[in-house]
Amino acid sequence: MKDNYFLIHGSFGSPFGNWIPWLRKKLENRENVYTPDFPIGVEFQNYKNWEMLLRVYLEAGLIHENTTFVAHSIAPVFVCKFLIEHQVKVKKLLFVCGFNNYLGINEEYDIVNGSMYTNDLEKIKEYCDDIVCFYTDNDPYVTMEVEKEFATCIATKEILISSGGHLNSESGYQEAEFLLPYLR
Repeated sequence: MKDNYFLIHGSFGSPFGNWIPWLRKKLENRENVYTPDFPIGVEFQNYKNWEMLLRVYLEAGLIHENTTFVAHSIAPVFVCKFLIEHQVKVKKLLFVCGFNNYLGINEEYDIVNGSMYTNDLEKIKEYCDDIVCFYTDNDPYVTMEVEKEFATCIATKEILISSGGHLNSESGYQEAEFLLPYLR
């Protein structure tokens, strides 16, 4: 099966925000790239709704052992939970500012993120042998300790990006050059 990529946005995000359009353009010339537009908002963003959408790709045979996921914010733990639940092995996971079981961002984020968390996070190692986690020391939403705890639990490689904020457009990241060496 041919290599492919899934670029997964975070809470209240879209495939048209942050560095996702830039990365899609970088990858499109050589590979199949998918950027699902997951439902957002307090009534719509939850694990069940996101799982239903990603399952369509799985059932179509598009998520397999040559798939790389690039996921931001709440999306890394969502991807982990999905792959564990469906017992799907993939090629690589690149996680940016991931976290699990963190409350305290604000009420709306806590509501939409709550169903994404898992008590079986470490099981993701059964479904991927190459997991790179990027985190920062000044994220305005999730503390460095929480991001590092997530990374330490699952990553084969952890990368601290100093003063990177949430590694989103708000923090000056319309592009994500830091990802490119891990996508070769």
